[in-house]
Amino acid sequence: MTAQHGSAAGTVALAIGTGKGLFLATSGDRSHWEFTGPHFPMHAVYATMIDTRGDRPRILAGTASQHWGPGVSVSDDLGATWQEPADAPIAFPDDTGASLEQVWQLAPGPANQPDVVYAGVQPSALFRSDDGGRSFRFVRGLWDHPHRPEWTPGFGGKAVHTVLPHPREADRVVVAMSTGGVYRTTDGGASWQASNQGIRAKFLPDEYPEFGQCVHKVARHPARPDQLFAQNHHGVYRSDDGGAAWTSIAAGLPSDFGFAMVSHPHRPGVVYNFPIQADEYRIPPDAACRVYRSDDAGGSWTALTEGLPQQRFYPTVLRDAMGVDDAPVPGVYFGTRSGELFASPDEGEHWQQIAAHLPDVLCVRAAVVG
Repeated sequence: MTAQHGSAAGTVALAIGTGKGLFLATSGDRSHWEFTGPHFPMHAVYATMIDTRGDRPRILAGTASQHWGPGVSVSDDLGATWQEPADAPIAFPDDTGASLEQVWQLAPGPANQPDVVYAGVQPSALFRSDDGGRSFRFVRGLWDHPHRPEWTPGFGGKAVHTVLPHPREADRVVVAMSTGGVYRTTDGGASWQASNQGIRAKFLPDEYPEFGQCVHKVARHPARPDQLFAQNHHGVYRSDDGGAAWTSIAAGLPSDFGFAMVSHPHRPGVVYNFPIQADEYRIPPDAACRVYRSDDAGGSWTALTEGLPQQRFYPTVLRDAMGVDDAPVPGVYFGTRSGELFASPDEGEHWQQIAAHLPDVLCVRAAVVG
């Protein structure tokens, strides 16, 4: 695959959520980075978003303080100042008997709805904002699903961690949760359908149930919205029909376990993955730092290692700790639970470490902002 090593991209911003705050970085060449932070010191930041749909970039951060609890903060000046409403922007209705524990996902709505933002949270629920993330309303249909009493916590918690609004049909949204699996709506969230046919639940007596799978992440390209890619708890899958059925694409990977799954921003069918050994080890296979890319929708996989550590490598990359920017030749980024941050300016062909000794990296988002 041909790529321009170090090609110009404009100003790229990174938002790096960690267990002890949010770090921001900007670069004009994707080789030299200026860092600020931590913003929200000692807050766990599991979700962040760089929204470039409006006139100026907006950063959203889902924060959680052990003292003050969880919330969502917004910056319209690349982190120079932050706003958080006096009233909690995300709150469960009283009749649910639930309270917000963590914001796990912040996802922009379609491009033609620039003020729409979705939040996936713990306990497993979905919220929608129509004012750019300053306030959110509860999506009652998912909470009232008859399967919900049987959704159970994964190792990280019981949470909606993936939200994929359809890029053209506003009433269609895909979510994924641990554990519960993939669910789809076609009516704006009023009703939801479990969509896990073909996804294995290795830990259950019935290994192919209607629901209950521990799906770790789902990704798709907006130009091909019915093609979905899923990293499962044991299993890597593709759906070509919007999630109705799934087939394995794990052949060619050193492990079918992992957390991250990221779509190339411009090329449908190109995806990135970071395999992890499972279940009891949670380290990269062969203790080797390798990002894998498929250029053919999972038909084959290529290990991308140039510039990555060659010595034995033990850290884990979590489900949202890998991201891509939207430059013409996109950059790829990932962070580890031991605080390293790696960047490639050329679609994964060449890598460099751009930060070390950060707190555990929980999420990474990137975008061209100028």
